[in-house]
Amino acid sequence: MSTEPVRVVRHPDGVVELALDAPGRANALDLEMAEALRDATARVARDPGGAVLLRSTGGAFCVGGDLRAFAGLDEGTGAYVHAVATAAHAAIHTLHELAVPMVTAVRGAAAGGGVGLALVGDIVLAARSARFRLAYTDVGLTPDCGASWFLPRLVGPRRAADLILTNRVLTGDDAERWGLVSRSVDDEELDAAAYGAASGLAAGAGDALRAAKRLLREGTGEDLGRRLAEEARQIAALADGREARDRMAAFLSGRERAAGDPAQNRPEGGSEAGQSLGKTKEPESVS
Repeated sequence: MSTEPVRVVRHPDGVVELALDAPGRANALDLEMAEALRDATARVARDPGGAVLLRSTGGAFCVGGDLRAFAGLDEGTGAYVHAVATAAHAAIHTLHELAVPMVTAVRGAAAGGGVGLALVGDIVLAARSARFRLAYTDVGLTPDCGASWFLPRLVGPRRAADLILTNRVLTGDDAERWGLVSRSVDDEELDAAAYGAASGLAAGAGDALRAAKRLLREGTGEDLGRRLAEEARQIAALADGREARDRMAAFLSGRERAAGDPAQNRPEGGSEAGQSLGKTKEPESVS
């Protein structure tokens, strides 16, 4: 059994599956996880098959940056946050530039950088139990992982400001109504629906699909790479400040006080129980 926090699985029907596989910590992004994601996406990009499926194991999709890894570094916090953001941004940019279609399956919490990671897909399916929340300003930080680039393009500037500035929580159904995701589905149908969408794309007219995706990407205006670099610079600068360090410490302290209450200690969006794709073909190889 693999101990890697991010796995690549190649299926016989041409679907290449990228799985976030650190369910014990809700797929939070520390430096190890971010670098594993960067390296795994680079492997996928070298041979993306006919379509890519991004999903997670456990009860959460990805809760963003691992504040426990950030806390206690004092003046080193900014450098560490910048390293995490840089690695995660390399993964986001690689996924955005994939020539083939990409499907994302979101279950449970998608918070902070997990929102940007979810939105990079061409087709995004969300379980009705999914919870989308930016949460950056609560801990004195600014968006990363492309959130400030994707959101205005998907939901418009007013709603993007609402999500980023107020940390409004959207359910899977809300996210569909807002245009954040392609559609929401019942929780028990998510894995099969996402795999079915990816498999259908992998079996489709490959040249036409690649050309259509390229046309969509070329019409988005400002370069994503430049925005990712600015996001990394800004979040790192704030992470070195006293306000962000105090807010992160307060957030973690509140979590620890709530640890005795299972209802408060559960990650948003569901249990930590592992999830796996149901009724899919056996993988051809795992890298």
